[in-house]
Amino acid sequence: MSVVSSVLVPYTSYLRVYEPLAAFGEPERSHWTRYAQRAELPTAQDELRRSLADLVPTPPVPVPVHESDDAFVAVLDGVLCVCPWRTRMRSWLALGELGGLFPATVLDAVLPPVVRGQAAADHERWAERNPDARPWIRTTVWHVPVRWFVLFDDEEREYVAGEAGGGRPLLRYRTPMVQARRRLARALRTLRETVDEGPLTEGLVEVGRWLEEFHPRALVELDYGGLVHALSGDHLAADRSAADVAEGIAALRDGDSDAAGAAYGRLADRWRAVRDLQSSN
Repeated sequence: MSVVSSVLVPYTSYLRVYEPLAAFGEPERSHWTRYAQRAELPTAQDELRRSLADLVPTPPVPVPVHESDDAFVAVLDGVLCVCPWRTRMRSWLALGELGGLFPATVLDAVLPPVVRGQAAADHERWAERNPDARPWIRTTVWHVPVRWFVLFDDEEREYVAGEAGGGRPLLRYRTPMVQARRRLARALRTLRETVDEGPLTEGLVEVGRWLEEFHPRALVELDYGGLVHALSGDHLAADRSAADVAEGIAALRDGDSDAAGAAYGRLADRWRAVRDLQSSN
C-alpha cells in the first residue's frame, strides 16, 4: 500500500493489472504458481492493515525494508493471473507525490524530513539497479480519474451493496487488456479530432504507455476501493461513470456537442459531490 493511501485511509481507488503467469520469468513464475494455490489469500483490507502498521512506530516507516511477495489473484477466461503488490516500489512512488497533497508543516509532522530524505536516497539507488520496474497498481485519493473510466464498458460494472451484517460494499470494473487498449486508442483518436489537447488527452497518453508495459492477455481492473465507505448506497447504485464517459466520447465522435456536454456534466456533478466530502473532512 502506498504512503498516500495510508495517510488518507480509506478513501482510495485503484487501477490494477493482473498478468498471466506466462508474463513472469523464473523463479517468480514458480513463486506465483505456488502462491495462488494457498487455501487463503490476502485481501485489499489485509494490504491496507499492513501499510498502517508501518506508520505506528516513531519515526514511521514510510517504505518497507523488503519488497512484498504478495499479490492479488484473478482468473480470466480460465487463465490464472496475478497482480503483484510491489508495496515497496509503490511507497517510494507515493512519497514523491506527497509534496503536492499536504502543507509543509503537516507533511513534516507526518513524515519528518530526515525520514523522507533517507527514503528518497534509497529509492534512487534502487532505481539505478531496476530501471525497467513499473507498478501493477495505481492509486488515487477521493476520486476516480476520468481517464480510468475510458478503459471500461458499463456492462463490466460490478456492484455489491453492503450488508447490515458487516459485508463490505464493492464497486469495480474488469476488462481484458485488449479491450482496454482498444477503447483508450479510440477515445484518444476522437479527442484529438474534436477538441484541443488538454489534461484528459495527456492523461490517456500516459495511461496508454503504462498499459503497453504489460502482457496483452492481462486483466485490467478499476476498484473504487475505500471510496465505497465515503459514499452512500444510493450514490454507489446510481454511479454509472463509465457509461457517462463512453456516452460523452461517442457524442463527440458524432459531432453532438450538446449530448457530450450533458454526459460530462453528469460526471462532473457526481464527482464534485465526492470532492466536497473531502473538504468537509
